Parts: sequence; C-alpha cells; structure tokens
Amino acid sequence: MTMLHAWFLSPFAHEFMLRGLAVAVLVGIVCAMLSCFLVLKGWALMGDAVSHAVLPGIVLAYSAGLPLIVGAFASGLACAFGIGYIKENSRVKEDTVMGIVFSGMFAFGLVLFVKVESDQHLNHILFGNLLGLRWNDIAETALIAVPTIAILLLKRRDLLLHAFDPAHARAIGLNVRLLHFGLLTILALTIVAALKAVGIILVVAMLVAPGAIGYLTTRQFDWMLLVAVGAATLSSVLGTILSFHLDAATGPCIVVVQAAFFLVALAGNLMRASRRARAVQQPG
Repeated sequence: MTMLHAWFLSPFAHEFMLRGLAVAVLVGIVCAMLSCFLVLKGWALMGDAVSHAVLPGIVLAYSAGLPLIVGAFASGLACAFGIGYIKENSRVKEDTVMGIVFSGMFAFGLVLFVKVESDQHLNHILFGNLLGLRWNDIAETALIAVPTIAILLLKRRDLLLHAFDPAHARAIGLNVRLLHFGLLTILALTIVAALKAVGIILVVAMLVAPGAIGYLTTRQFDWMLLVAVGAATLSSVLGTILSFHLDAATGPCIVVVQAAFFLVALAGNLMRASRRARAVQQPG
C-alpha cells in the first residue's frame, strides 16, 4: 500500500470514523440539494435564521423530556412561518425581519440553556459532534434526510419555477403558497437532520456553499444539482480525512474544504468571463 493510499484509508480503520463519514455524506447530499434552491431564490439568510432559531426548541424539548429533534423542528418551523407572516403583514423588508427573528430566538435559546440544567454540551449543539454519533443517530438522520432528498428530486421542477418566477408558476396553476411554505418546511427538516452532525453554526455553510459552487460552474439546473452534490460529497470525505490527520474538529474541516472548492469555482468562473470578454473585444 502506497503512502497516499495509507493516508486516505488509515482513518477508516476506526469505526467512529466510518460512522462520521456516513453521516457527513448523508448530510452533505441533502444540504447540497436544498442549497441549490436557496441560492437561486436568494434565501441564504433564511437558512441562517432557521438554523439559529432551533436552539430554544432544543432546550424546551429537553426540559419536557421530548426528543430534541421534535423541539428543533417546531422551533425552526415557527421561525420560518413567523418571518413569512411578519413580512406579509408589515412594511419591514424580509432580510430585516430575518435578522430580528433569528437573533431574538437564538438569544432566548442561550438564556434558556444557561438556566436549564442539562447534560448537553453547548459546543456540540453549536458545532455538532460528528465523530461522537452512534449508528442509531445515523439512522435517525437518514429517516429525515432520505425522504427530504426524494421530495426535492420529485418536485425540483416546480420548486425551480417558484424560485425563478412565482408569477408564472401561479399562472400555470401551481400552488405558490404551498411551494413557499413547503420549501420552508424542508429547510427546517434539513437543519434538524444536520443538527447532531454539524451543529447550528456550521449547517449554514453547508446550506450555501454547494449551491454556490454549482451556480458558478454550470448554467443548467440539473447539472447544478449534480455539481453541488459532488462537491458536498467530496468535501465531506476529504474534510473527514483531514480532521483525523490534523486532530481537528470534523465539521469545521468539511466547511473549510467546501470554502476552498468555492474559491476554485469562483476563480474558474472569473477566468471564463475574462476569456469571453477578450473574445468580444477582438476584431472579427
């Protein structure tokens, strides 16, 4: 076995690394697919808002003896729907409403977390605990992620039209309101699926970077999905391996690799734009 092969394969001699890789890839795929719609619709901040807003739900669910994912989903959904309601019934712009709602809910969650006695570590909630997950945690994540992936694939055309031109979607008979709140529900579910793996903070990057990479790389939506999923999967594998050799947190390593991929995609996009500009300037 060559040194390179050993470098890539040695981490997976440990079962906890295999579990970490499995959930990282699963979370990466569902986040990548959703990120394509969020990037096209301009909802990057919505992902940030909902991910931060799940904290009070987690604390309240723990206090009530309920599964944490139930509280996280309810809190995230309340944030998403609350933002939509305030936007529709006030003159305040959507980005302002998002900033107020998610910062308020996140701060409320921090206050509750300090006051409620808990064996939960705040760092695990904020940044995830990828290598500490058990197989039943992975099954729980898959139970949310797999149906979410299936819905996004089946409804991708309707969601794409809703992202680009809601007026046209309404004109051809699509239920735009259902698509809008359906996408918000899928966003909340995706964040819940990723919560244990990468936490409240890092899930924002995973909901933005893959879609941005796909958007910079291709102009066709199906290819954008494939590029985003490929980038997320590869960054999950490389980030997991890097975290083992660097003895660093796995979630942040994955996000760093995704950021590097984005810079490469951005550089390639700028080079293509420069070549097109030079071609236009050259005389016929």
